[in-house]
Formats: sequence, C-alpha cells, structure tokens
Amino acid sequence: MIATDTTVRTLKFYVNGRWEDAEGSAVHPVTNPATGEVIARVPYATAAQVDLVARLAHAAFLNWREVPVVDRVQVFYRYKTLLEKHVEEVARILSSENGKTLDDAKASVRRAIQMVEVACGMPSLMMGESLENVSRGIDSVSIRQPLGVCAGISPFNFPAMVPMWMYPFAIACGNAFILKPSEKVPLTPTRTAELLHDAGLPEGVFNLIHGDKVAVDALLEHPLVRAISFVGSTPVAKYIYETAAKHGKRVQALGGAKNHLVVMPDANLEKSVEAIMSSAFGAAGERCLAGSVLVAVGDVAEPLLDLLLAKTTALRVGDGLEPGVEMGPLVTDDHHKKVCGYIEKGVAEGAKPLCDGREAANGSGGFFLGPTIFDYVTPQMSIAKEEIFGPVLSVIRVENLDDAIGLVNSSRFGNTTSIFTSDGKAARDYASKIECGMVGVNIGVAAPMAFFPFSGWKNSFFGDLHAHGKDAIAFYTEQKVVMTRWF
Repeated sequence: MIATDTTVRTLKFYVNGRWEDAEGSAVHPVTNPATGEVIARVPYATAAQVDLVARLAHAAFLNWREVPVVDRVQVFYRYKTLLEKHVEEVARILSSENGKTLDDAKASVRRAIQMVEVACGMPSLMMGESLENVSRGIDSVSIRQPLGVCAGISPFNFPAMVPMWMYPFAIACGNAFILKPSEKVPLTPTRTAELLHDAGLPEGVFNLIHGDKVAVDALLEHPLVRAISFVGSTPVAKYIYETAAKHGKRVQALGGAKNHLVVMPDANLEKSVEAIMSSAFGAAGERCLAGSVLVAVGDVAEPLLDLLLAKTTALRVGDGLEPGVEMGPLVTDDHHKKVCGYIEKGVAEGAKPLCDGREAANGSGGFFLGPTIFDYVTPQMSIAKEEIFGPVLSVIRVENLDDAIGLVNSSRFGNTTSIFTSDGKAARDYASKIECGMVGVNIGVAAPMAFFPFSGWKNSFFGDLHAHGKDAIAFYTEQKVVMTRWF
C-alpha cells in the first residue's frame, strides 16, 4: 500500500490509472505534527507534467462522458463501501500528517463519505426540464452536460473531506478530474485515491498530482482545464479566481474567515460553552468555520468567561492518536510560529490573555499550542480582524444585539456565524440581518450537510456557484436547451 508503508518514502503521482514516479521533480518533506519527524517525501509537478496529465484526462473524458450516468454512479456506490470499510485506517493516516485527534479525523472521513452518498444520486440531480408546446408544435427541453477536465486544489486542514467536495460531484457528472492536494498532507489523498482505483474507475478519469505554485499556475492556465475548485486562504483564493477567470475558466474559490459567536444574556451557558469550545478549539482552530471571535452581549460576559475558562484550562492537548487527547498539534512548525506571532500581537495591542496556549509546549518536538483566550479585545486589533487559523479566541464585549450585528457585518469576511440565545425573535432577527453565508442558532459550527451548499460571502468566497449541494451540479455541468419541431 502506497500510503500505509511505515518507511520514509517518496510518494507518486496517480496518472491515467497508474502510480508513477515523478521523475525530475523537486521533493519536499512531509512531517508528523506531533513529533516533527519526516514521515514521507512529496514530489512537485512541473508545468510539463501538468500538461501531460491534462491531455490524458481530456482523452479519458471523451469516453467517460458517454458512459450512462446510472453506470457512472455505480463506481461511487463501490467507493462508498470501501471508504466505510477503511474509515479507521484513513483517519489514522490523516491524524499522522495533519495532527487532528483520531475522533476528529474519523468524523471528517465520515463527512467525506456523505459527499460520495450525494454524488450517487446524480441520475436525479442532473435531470433537466421539459415543456411541450412552448410554441405551436414546438417542444423544449433543457439538459445538463459535463464540462470536460476539472481540477481541484485542496487545503491541509481536511485532506479527506474537502477534496470530496469536488471530485465525486465532478466525476459523477461525467467530467474527468485532476486533484492537487496540499503538499503538507499528501498521504490521505493518496490512500483515498487508491480506494477510488479499487472501486473500478476507468483510467484517466481521476488523476492525483502534487506541487506548489508552478503546478497550480499550470492548471489555472491550461486550455484543456475547464473549471477550477479551490479551498484555502483569501489572498490565494483571490489569485486563483482572477487568474483562472482570465483564462476563461469557471471558478469556485473558497477563502478565509473570521467567524463570530454571539452569546446573548438569555443563552443556556453550559450548552453554549460546550459548543463554543468545539468551534474555537476543535481541529486546533485550523478550519474556516472555526469561531474565533466571541461576542459577549450585555452582562453575560463574566459568567460566560468564568465557565469557559474553567473548561478550557482542563482541555488535554497532545498527540491526536493518543486516547483521551482533545486537541492535537498545529500542522507545521511554520504555521505554529505564525499563530504564536498573533498571540504576541494580541498582548502587544493591549488585549488581556486569560490563558496562553504557548504554555502547552511539551518538548516532544511537535508543534503544540494550547487554547488561547483574549479578553477586552477591540474591533481594531489584529487578532479581531485577521484570520489566525489556530486555537485563539478573542472576546469582544458589546451592549446589545444591534451592536453585535454591526460588529459582525463590519468584517470583510462572511463565512459563518452563530448566535446563542433562548429568544426566537432575537435568533430570527440575527439570521435575517447578518451578512454571512452560513448561520447557526445555538450551534457552534454551522457546517452545511453535503446536500446544501457551502455558501460563504464577501472575501470568504470568489465565484458564483458554491461547493457541494445543488450548486456543485450546476458548477460541473453546462445547460443546453433543445427546441424541437417535427413536420
């Protein structure tokens, strides 16, 4: 097995149904975040290698598009069965390269499987519309047809789930696909690609390459690549969107976030704190739906923070594969230093640290950082405005709900937000007036299920059609209207 060998080895590309060495490519280390040890080496594709993969994928597309949709989805029924059989294995690989706790990793693999389940419904999801006698003796029908070669560029934080926001939908629609996952976490996509191969997908329909900006630019500019799906930081999402669109491609580029959790005085504090901790510190804060700003309304701040601090300081930080660990390390040493830099900024800007995660370092060589909570944060501070992507929670105190809404709507991001309250009117007003694409009511992480779109707003998304749900079918197909008259 390519992804389960315990020795340090160089990964391969999956191209045209075969695992191939990336000859002549630069090779970079992959580390275990809990130990800092090198566990694999990943090759970076050249522009010439990307060109070859795109041409092979296009040749495969010409055959795959003619396969009946009911036959295409049979591959994904088999794929779903294989993924379910290997959940534990894939989750352990994921934890070893990303740092997630094993429970968190398993949950993300199960969310990936849900994407495959929805893609299995493509015979119904791709249906068009028809109308008889749109004019005398003329009938009209709309149909959906695949685009061609589509490409996905996925992030390090969900190496099983996020790629499956992309390729199951694209392939079930009749497209061929090229996946370029994060070079930080190539082992999980490698293993899931092996399982897709075992499910019987024809050669060339799915391809896996690794790389950096050279490979990304080659995909963005290649004339045979029709659509680009991306998840990552906002600056890169903006670059992906502008570059790919300039080359005539469809783009869905999901960017960063600064998500606010609003707590009203009438909230159930015990349940709210449980949800807040999961949102802020789950996955070590490395997710675009993490709650990173806690907005305390009115006199709720003191009892809320007392309870939150008591539970946070008891959180166990360690190797995600160890039993009982509740939060794992950050993904790389560089990212650890970046998040620690924001903690330093918070202190320098005058915020009050209630707990400092830098004290969680355990001398193991891993990239550990415990939960950090800042009180008396102002909206102008860097820790209040910028995406940190780590377990850092900033507390801002406001007088009333209108102030909370104004604060959230002033953000340049618009991914998700949640309100904690027992007042239905307050919840309805908040959900209606807030400028975010995903809203939770008494929910810490308002992550939509696979059959709804992942609908970020503002600088959290660039494009028109969002990831998964019905938007994915629209994104990966073109509509054709056929009008017919017979004499």
